[in-house]
Amino acid sequence: MAAMTWELFSDALEMGTSVRVVLPQTSESQIGVDQEERSSGELPVLYLLHGLSDDHSAWTRYTSIERYAAEAGIAVVMPAAGRSFYADEVHGQKWWTWVSEELPTIVRRYLRVSGRREDTWVAGLSMGGYGALKLALTHPDRYAGAACLSGAVDIQALAQRPDRLVTFERIFEGGRPTPDADLFALLEQADASAVPPLHVSCGTEDALFAHVERFVAAAEDKGLDLTEDYRAGGHEWALWDAVIADVIRWLPRAAP
Repeated sequence: MAAMTWELFSDALEMGTSVRVVLPQTSESQIGVDQEERSSGELPVLYLLHGLSDDHSAWTRYTSIERYAAEAGIAVVMPAAGRSFYADEVHGQKWWTWVSEELPTIVRRYLRVSGRREDTWVAGLSMGGYGALKLALTHPDRYAGAACLSGAVDIQALAQRPDRLVTFERIFEGGRPTPDADLFALLEQADASAVPPLHVSCGTEDALFAHVERFVAAAEDKGLDLTEDYRAGGHEWALWDAVIADVIRWLPRAAP
C-alpha cells in the first residue's frame, strides 16, 4: 500500500484540513503483506470516519487498516472532522458539507477511485459510526454499504449529558440536535428498500451498548438489511481493530 497525509484547502470549511489516504500498490517483492491483484481500473473506496477525540491519523495509528485494505484491494480515505458530529456547526465549520459533498468530489478529481455507488462504502467508530449511518441514511444512493462501530447513535441522549453541553451548543442552535441529525428520525423517514446494507457492532461492556441495541432493534423493525455484531469488549481500539477487519471482509462488493 501507499500511504499519505493529504494537506488541502476546503471551500466548505474555509480553511486547510488534513486527510489520511491509503491506496493499493502492487508489489512483487514486499514481504509479509498479502495484496489483491487489481487491473488498471478505478479503485473501490472506503470513507472511514474517526471518533470524537481522534483525527484523520487515528485509524492508521491504532489499527492495521493499511494491511486490511491491501488484502482487499481498496482505497481508504480518512478525513479530519474535529469534534463536529459530522454536522455543519452553527458556531463553527461546515463539516457535513465537507465530508458529504466536497471531499468525495476532490477525491474523485485527484485520486484513481471510483465514483460508482457499488464501489463506495462508509464506516466509522463512535462519533464516526454515527457519521457513517447519517451518510447512509441521508444519501443511500451514494453508498453500497455502511458500518458503525460502537456508534454514538443516540445523539438526543448524548446532547443531554452535562459534559457534552459545550460541544453540542457549538454544533446545534441551543444545543438541540435537529431532526436531520437524529438517526432515529432519519430511520423512520427512510425508504427501507433504498438503504444500503448496514453492519452495526458494539462491545457488550461499552457505555453506548444500550443505545446501539435500540438502534439495531429500530432498524430491524424497519426491515433494513442489517448485520449485527456484539462481542465482549469496551470502547477501545483492540475491539475496533478486530471489527474493522471483519467489516472489510463484509463490504458488499459488485460482481467483477
